[in-house]
Amino acid sequence: MSTHHAKLRRYTSCQEIFAVRLAQALTLSAVLTSATLLHAQALTDADKATIDAAIPQVMEHTGAPSISIGIARGGNVAYTKAFGQAILEGSVKADASMAYPIGSISKQFTAVCILLLQERGKLKLDDPVSKWFPNFTEANKVTIRNLLTHTSGYSDYAPQDYTIPAWTKPVKSEALIREWATKPLDFEPGTKWQYSNTNFQLAALIIEKVTGQSLHDFLFTNVITPLKLQGVLDLDTDRTKLQVRGYERHAMGPLRPAILEAPGWYTGDGGLAMPVATLMQWDESIVHRKLLKPTSYDEMTKPFILKDGTDSHYGLGVFVQTRNGKRILSHSGEVGGFVSNNVVDLDDDVAFAALTNVEGPGASLATNALVPILLPSIVRSAPQKPTTKPEETSQPAAAAYDKAAADQVKGILADLQKGQLNREALTTDANFYFNATTIGDFKTSLQPLGALQSVTQTSESLRGGMVFRTFAAKYTDQTLSVDTYTQKDGKLEQFLVNP
Repeated sequence: MSTHHAKLRRYTSCQEIFAVRLAQALTLSAVLTSATLLHAQALTDADKATIDAAIPQVMEHTGAPSISIGIARGGNVAYTKAFGQAILEGSVKADASMAYPIGSISKQFTAVCILLLQERGKLKLDDPVSKWFPNFTEANKVTIRNLLTHTSGYSDYAPQDYTIPAWTKPVKSEALIREWATKPLDFEPGTKWQYSNTNFQLAALIIEKVTGQSLHDFLFTNVITPLKLQGVLDLDTDRTKLQVRGYERHAMGPLRPAILEAPGWYTGDGGLAMPVATLMQWDESIVHRKLLKPTSYDEMTKPFILKDGTDSHYGLGVFVQTRNGKRILSHSGEVGGFVSNNVVDLDDDVAFAALTNVEGPGASLATNALVPILLPSIVRSAPQKPTTKPEETSQPAAAAYDKAAADQVKGILADLQKGQLNREALTTDANFYFNATTIGDFKTSLQPLGALQSVTQTSESLRGGMVFRTFAAKYTDQTLSVDTYTQKDGKLEQFLVNP
């Protein structure tokens, strides 16, 4: 998942809507010279020099081991470069030819498979899920379009921003989705927008039912190969081919190797890896409409309008924004140890992305640094303050935030600063995250900050049947971001801290 500094588990964009990225770009643009605002189709030497200076600053600020940058213009890949280390152990240098997991950007590929099948008369976007899975909750009301636009009401099976124990074991996608798609809906289909990985796993299962093929086989035969996309890996089957290792940080502690989820968990919603140049070619295939009919691309890039007339700002697998008259597509993504961010200006034919091998804000901050170079008119028109996030449209006013929740965060931070933790307040998953190493990292990185002065709740929303909250924890010389998931029984499923 725009930007809170928490991790962006397989979506990202859920917390990272493009308007927030643009607002942040204003603060980073100080590293960019005014000369770079005048751009032609090809990147100038000044542009390249500015990028070469800005990305290492992002790495220093975020602790990202590596960032792979790609830029496309006018139908061509104009720039690719990888900075830093692909693997810290042994000092393996990153290279732009290496495939990085792209997380939820993979959702676009699943959506294109559905659109291809619609073009071939095999299904329709407005077909109900009951056509294939009649026993799923409200399957006669939920459509494929609802799945691809996150308006189905099916609860997210994977909202956590860290690897939980279940994700370390292989799973059968149909068994997983049958469990989650038979729960009560979070809302009536089409009435709200709520990010849910369950939607795209279910869409993948429909593709397999319709074609009689695995998603992998249909995708590679009908999308990857015709578009000549090179170096694409399927994390369910090709993970041993990865040349990059993913990392995580606990609070401001050192980088630790992260756990990549086991096969089956993200087949239709986050299962692909590729070099950044290949992602740029994918973006250009959307801009230049190379694979689908024009009407299909129109469907893909049209934001879903909720039943009350509200714009969801989400199309089929993509966030859709209009800034200064420009149609902007964006999406971020995360799987264990890797975060990505991708932006496409459909009208000016500009695309750019950052792929990182660490959980955190490095990818979004890197693309922010590119915005003033590549989309100067967007920067000039960007709002001075972040606009409302899609998942917060019904959010209560700040005065209505839960004081007890803020007090709980304050107490946990104080305990962690001393290397202590009340495990009874945590779920089994959260206790798995807080092993001895994690607690040690929290202690050593929080102790130097001194006394905690205040904790203020900054947002609240629902996802995955839990309450998601963010907080600002203020110390003498630094303010940290804290995000939590709270279950209905009051226990914390997540407690993450970032700079």
